[in-house]
Amino acid sequence: MPSPEAVPIHVDGGAGQAVAASTLFPPRAPGVPLQAWIRQSLVRAIVAGTLGQGQRMPATRSLARSLGIGRNTVTAAYEELVSLGYLDARERLGFFVARPAPPADRHVPSGVHGPTRQPAWDRHLKTVPSQMRHITKPHDWQSYRYPFIYGQVDRALFPVDRWRACSRDALGRSAIDFWAPDRAVEDDPMLVDQLCRHVLPQRGIFVRPEEVMVTLGSQEGIYILSQLLLGPGSTVAMEDPGYPDARNIFAAQRARVMGLPVDGEGLRLDAGAEAVLAQASLLFVTPAHQCPTMVSLSDDRRARLLSLADASNFLIVEDDYEGELRSHDTPPALRSIDHTGRVIYVGTMSKVLSPGVRIGYVVAAPRLIAEARAMRRLMHRSAPMNNQRTVALLLANGHYQGMVRAMRQTLTERRRVAAECVATHLPDFGPGQSLGGTGLWLTCPPDVDANSLISSAARRSVLMETGDPFVAAELNGRYIRLGISAIPTGLIAPGIGEIARAVNDLRAG
Repeated sequence: MPSPEAVPIHVDGGAGQAVAASTLFPPRAPGVPLQAWIRQSLVRAIVAGTLGQGQRMPATRSLARSLGIGRNTVTAAYEELVSLGYLDARERLGFFVARPAPPADRHVPSGVHGPTRQPAWDRHLKTVPSQMRHITKPHDWQSYRYPFIYGQVDRALFPVDRWRACSRDALGRSAIDFWAPDRAVEDDPMLVDQLCRHVLPQRGIFVRPEEVMVTLGSQEGIYILSQLLLGPGSTVAMEDPGYPDARNIFAAQRARVMGLPVDGEGLRLDAGAEAVLAQASLLFVTPAHQCPTMVSLSDDRRARLLSLADASNFLIVEDDYEGELRSHDTPPALRSIDHTGRVIYVGTMSKVLSPGVRIGYVVAAPRLIAEARAMRRLMHRSAPMNNQRTVALLLANGHYQGMVRAMRQTLTERRRVAAECVATHLPDFGPGQSLGGTGLWLTCPPDVDANSLISSAARRSVLMETGDPFVAAELNGRYIRLGISAIPTGLIAPGIGEIARAVNDLRAG
């Protein structure tokens, strides 16, 4: 596209000040259609006052020539702005700005322009979640050549065309008639049915629709359950290391959070753990792929855990956050072998589709699901129904299941490559015994600080994540989580090679 030239803008038919088209039209972002770019740029200029009410717009032919685009594109954008009330079309005269820019202080009541005393927020805030240790991800992670980041997806694996087709079907008139009204506590029955028929049975879970609630990702499910099942003084047990925001959610309820150690067979059930569980009302556990070590809870410990829950009368929240991406020898869900109803199952579709889709689900007894729906109603009523219908169609058409198979194959190969490269280039870093999932958990040798290594590797365009937030105690940089879901398979080996060179740099001082 050529550099935009100066485009004259006229007011009331007289010659106005010449304004460069480049002033009105910032660079077009990738993927934004030309017509949308023109429309958005002009709306921004009108709202900002760069184009004032009554000003005559450049002729469509002139603007098209300045921007190096077709005249029809400019005409269509102008006509859309007329329908939206931003421009007026005057026969034989052209297009004019119809809407004045809002005054800069229109939302400021009179008399409050002077100095005022600000609230003492430290006194008002009863909880300060920003101070809790949590996982952070850079917004520019895609700019790294070697993004070993967890929880993001490789865009090449996302079925764009199939998602678009299902989204289009979800926007059909009959579908809109269903999801447009306020459904209060309801979920899309089509999605719930598809979960019961196609997703949950893959994990050995067979339930009725009244035992399922759709959530905005698994984390919302955990939050709602904490609201219902915990209170000040409640004791909740969880793995250590474990999922940081589960710990933070429980702490926000003023619950007493007790960490239980993890080894190569998952949650350790020694005498100390049993003593903690005897006091607990709730256990949060990730048995399929322990978060973050990726080990799987052994069959013997699964049976023992269910026996302890029955004997000590505590509930279990099972977070099966990567259940569908398991390898073929990963055991079924803990919920599938629970015959007492004590295991509350939490799942998500974000690891397969995308974190931005934000569709998860909770499986529990009908009484608990009814209360969970009522609690969700107090928060936001339901997950967006149009998104629910799109995901339901993705499942009904078999697209989701195909995506799971493709991702499982891809991740199996990536895990193999990553494990071999770690063994070769980082032999003194202990990876977790991963049976599946989308990452490796590395323990740094005593002479390597994890956070220093992460900073050094970043200068080589390698992105890794610190393990500090997962550990309850301050351990000063012992662990690294190496995600493999977002990095192409062919970049894993050279990326780990760069990590090895960063280690050598640190050791050389």
